Amino acid sequence: MRMITQFIDGERRSFPSVRLTPVFEPNTGQVQAHLEHADATTVAQAVAVAKAAQPAWSRNSPQHRAQVMFRFKALLETHQQELAAIMSSEHGKLIDDSLGELRRGLDVVDLVCGVPHLQKGEYTKGAGPGVDVYSIREALGVVAGITPFNFPAMIPLWMMAPAIAVGNAFVLKPSSRTPSASMRLAELALEAGVPAGIFNVVHGDQVAGEAITGHPDIKAVSFVGSTVVAKAVYARGAGAGKRMQCMGGAKNHGVVLPDADLDQVVQDALAGAFGSAGQRCMAMPVLVVVGEKTAEDLRKRLVGAIANLRVGGAPDRAAQMGPVVTGEHKRKVEGYIQLAIDEGADVVVDGRGRSLPGSEEGFFLWPTLIDNTTTTMRSYQEEIFGPVLQIVRAETFEEALSYPSSHHQGNAVSIFTRSGDMAQRFVEQVAVGMVGVNFPMPVPVSYHSFGGWKDSAFGDLNQYGEDSIRFFTRTKLVTQRWPSENTIVR
Repeated sequence: MRMITQFIDGERRSFPSVRLTPVFEPNTGQVQAHLEHADATTVAQAVAVAKAAQPAWSRNSPQHRAQVMFRFKALLETHQQELAAIMSSEHGKLIDDSLGELRRGLDVVDLVCGVPHLQKGEYTKGAGPGVDVYSIREALGVVAGITPFNFPAMIPLWMMAPAIAVGNAFVLKPSSRTPSASMRLAELALEAGVPAGIFNVVHGDQVAGEAITGHPDIKAVSFVGSTVVAKAVYARGAGAGKRMQCMGGAKNHGVVLPDADLDQVVQDALAGAFGSAGQRCMAMPVLVVVGEKTAEDLRKRLVGAIANLRVGGAPDRAAQMGPVVTGEHKRKVEGYIQLAIDEGADVVVDGRGRSLPGSEEGFFLWPTLIDNTTTTMRSYQEEIFGPVLQIVRAETFEEALSYPSSHHQGNAVSIFTRSGDMAQRFVEQVAVGMVGVNFPMPVPVSYHSFGGWKDSAFGDLNQYGEDSIRFFTRTKLVTQRWPSENTIVR
């Protein structure tokens, strides 16, 4: 059985450990590897290696680090099929989904190839008589990332690429469910010219995570995961004096007005709710539909479209949805479907109780559609993180606007309408961090930044874009005055 170890100081290293967990193949339900968990001592070794390597790396010119990032980007492009296969084999997402994920990660690598410009400071000449003021953006030292199972390459790239490009050393703890992509990223970074010790990967669970947030030599931590864990990680790291950036869960709404193009809404809803089996923080698992006639029409269209949705294994290039990540997660999602029934919602299409011929042990769930959901239901309030789409009915625009605005998670929201006026009112008034207009998953491009509001994000700076450069650097301000030669006493 394959063993997944740590990546420290430029090589795969195994440490004596009795703590092993299985890594599953979601398409078959079989164990494909065992993962070695890092303890606090192992994390400390990775941090020590990173701390020793970082000063020399940061002294390189920004142009040199940019050249390394260019080579890294080229290697990622060369190996994208290999990386996609690794991701799909551990996550279960379709190959095309994995390739799409990698492209979004590559966008951030592409961005930080411009680090000589991004890391520039500012200069003011003549701020006072003979006084100039300028700023310098310096690397923090050793920084870390803790990433979720659902994007095993993209989110590590969102974190490590800007962190390393500006001169830091980076310690990554990926999800124990999808660990192998990070190992391959580390090897490709080394091949690109990132020195040994600058990018290290440690595996594990809460033990390794707490070792990272508690280590005094780690100056900043970027985290993506559930809201409960994000809040705890933020509190622990901030309490230890670290710079923290913690992205939590989401319950993203799609608000459908009566004038919307319902054919397009159906296609966007299928992609938003069921793409990647709904296991992404930018999924659109709730449709808030204004007007009974619109709701009935949309429900009927969705039932027909869901019936034609093809569920299949990752290698099936005609499939539109694959399995969820583990059997445990499948049972959790099924529990939410039953909860919705118990709460009085109407399960129109039930995705439970089916299996894929030839892959009967795989972790497959079919799409589920739930209507007449109310905002008091737990199944509405909590993030399901699976292929479940809920319909909430509203009578007016103002009522529909209030639902995403009052929800405790404020990651993303979309509105579907032909009215520019209504769309503009919605954009201005909705209390959510990322907004789409006739667009189901409003993930910003790499040169903006990614981040929600309320319980979806903890910390002042978002991911990627210029915010990532600010997060992974500290500003030094210099005020200088030089005496003129005629004032020097000889």
